[in-house]
Amino acid sequence: MKTCWLNRQGHALCIVFMAGWGMGPEPFAHIPPGQHDLLLVYDYREIECRSLEKSLSDNTYHRILLLAWSMGVWVAGTLWNPGSLPFDDATAIGGTCSPVDDKSGIPPDIFDSMINDFTETSLQDFYTAMFTSPPETERFMANRPDRPLSELKRELVNLRNSCTQRATAADIFKRHIVTGRDRIFPARNQIRAWGKNNYEVFSWSHFPFYDKNCWLKLLNL
Repeated sequence: MKTCWLNRQGHALCIVFMAGWGMGPEPFAHIPPGQHDLLLVYDYREIECRSLEKSLSDNTYHRILLLAWSMGVWVAGTLWNPGSLPFDDATAIGGTCSPVDDKSGIPPDIFDSMINDFTETSLQDFYTAMFTSPPETERFMANRPDRPLSELKRELVNLRNSCTQRATAADIFKRHIVTGRDRIFPARNQIRAWGKNNYEVFSWSHFPFYDKNCWLKLLNL
């Protein structure tokens, strides 16, 4: 895992943002910082929290919030359990604790075909499928993660192997947000994963972070 400070101004609130597969700091570089420090976690070729703990070790915050997105939801649930959560609050968005699953995640055949047929074209298709708005797609592609294909495939394979070993992660989240227009994690599967009356639905694509109201709703502001 890697970490990168997207905003570090000494605010009282820190958000730890665990991104999904295939990400890097570039797509998030121009998101307005808000009144919080923002630490990005990405690259799950190895799943451990040493780099995260090191990034936070020299900081004193009044509150630290976890925002886990997409495959980051499952990663967070494998690193911590409800009894050892080092955050004051935790929110899941656009992902589940069983991310490779026909009924509560991404169907396994789709996940495996992405690995078996991984090319620059399939990567671009994946990135495009994260959006329903062409201008947002263009914005992302102009700031896409600067990572080689071989590295991204290793990350994808490691996530698949890790999910095989531990299919379901712990539900450490107080809020479960379903991305209602999601073409990566089907919304109906997210709903099944969280259970009745245990989720909120927003009419967002898989990658909603260019929506000016997204962060306000995520942080309950």
